[in-house]
Amino acid sequence: MSTSVCRLIVASRTILIMLAVLVLGGCGPATLPPANAVGYDPRPDYLVGPLDTLSIFVWRNPDLSQTVPVRPDGRISLPLIDDLPAAGKTPTQLAHDIEGRLKKYIQDPIVTVIVTAFNGPYGRQVRVIGEAAHPQAIPYRDNMTLLDVMIAVGGLTQYASGNRGTIVRTVDGKETPFRVRIADLIKDGDVSANVQMLPGDVLIIPQSWF
Repeated sequence: MSTSVCRLIVASRTILIMLAVLVLGGCGPATLPPANAVGYDPRPDYLVGPLDTLSIFVWRNPDLSQTVPVRPDGRISLPLIDDLPAAGKTPTQLAHDIEGRLKKYIQDPIVTVIVTAFNGPYGRQVRVIGEAAHPQAIPYRDNMTLLDVMIAVGGLTQYASGNRGTIVRTVDGKETPFRVRIADLIKDGDVSANVQMLPGDVLIIPQSWF
């Protein structure tokens, strides 16, 4: 599948989520359940994702040591190695895969992979759309909260209806919307409005009607 097709699928999915939220929110955000993080089992190991930057060190082989980006298709290329899948693996797993490829050319290769710029796989990102100052996809980190996300996107725009915000979260294989009170959190300092974010969450911030 080409990169352009993949991006079109992701964009179409995001549009469908927005439309679903608008339909479900027709009766007002108060009809949605509040966001929570019940049942989440955090995964401590970082997984490499598209557009990450990797520093790959091959012991005693400086010509093979490279700093490379992970392509949008999730693969990397190195001297002597073409199109090696990288996305979805831990740095240690990827290092072992590189060692396996290099054994054809080097006796007992030792490889270290260090992630120097982070994006993570799409399923481990939190995407923010709508009336945020800087809508974007953010790499998820353990114990990330709504406040962390709002700091990363620069807060709300002047046109935002923060207390009508919605988190779309996959629960038991189904995309489910939850209401959040962003304005109460960042404008009034109401810490009870701060909720835990989960990997794959989509935060939608609508425009004010007035």
